[in-house]
Amino acid sequence: MTVIAGCSSEKAAAPAPAASTPPSPPSPAESAKLRAALLPVPKGMKVAYGPEVGTYGELKSTKQGLEAIRQAKLEHPECAGAAQLDAARPEIAKAPAAVIGFTSDRGAITQAVVALPAADFPGPLPGQCDTYRAQVRGTEVTYHTRDLAMPRQGDESRAYLTTASGGDRQAQIGTVTIRRGGLVMSLMVVGREVKRTGLLELGRLADQNLSRAAV
Repeated sequence: MTVIAGCSSEKAAAPAPAASTPPSPPSPAESAKLRAALLPVPKGMKVAYGPEVGTYGELKSTKQGLEAIRQAKLEHPECAGAAQLDAARPEIAKAPAAVIGFTSDRGAITQAVVALPAADFPGPLPGQCDTYRAQVRGTEVTYHTRDLAMPRQGDESRAYLTTASGGDRQAQIGTVTIRRGGLVMSLMVVGREVKRTGLLELGRLADQNLSRAAV
């Protein structure tokens, strides 16, 4: 149990839209800017994958997250991407992005930096997503999410802590999302216990990198 699992709401079948042009990969200059906003390896951790640069929906970590969502059954499907960047939204999936992942014996960190307009910054967590249940690989998992008060970072920022419990296992998922200009940074920290102070300090360090890249 290492990620928030969910799925997107399904709608009635509609006529197939005309084929659209695939999004172009980031230019070398944009790729360099996105990479510059990523964190260095945190002390005591190692790089698990990346940095990977491309369109957000085509990156390895994004595809793995979407697959986990598809395999789960949520009481409230709209909660799957509510506390983070929702790759199921086409405007986010097509955006230029860079992602890196770190791991240690204590947990894992995934960071994404995505070029997005201000309008696509995630809104507040819907009330029904405070507590909900899901079936994840045959186990009923309960997710309880609370909003973390944090000093404002960048132009907009949000932080949440989710406790996921099911069977005899429990994990915590801390998320921080920060926007500076046309760049949005999403940070996910997963472990048996995620401390608020450590999560917000990591967010502060990530915002320092973001501030330099967003100039």
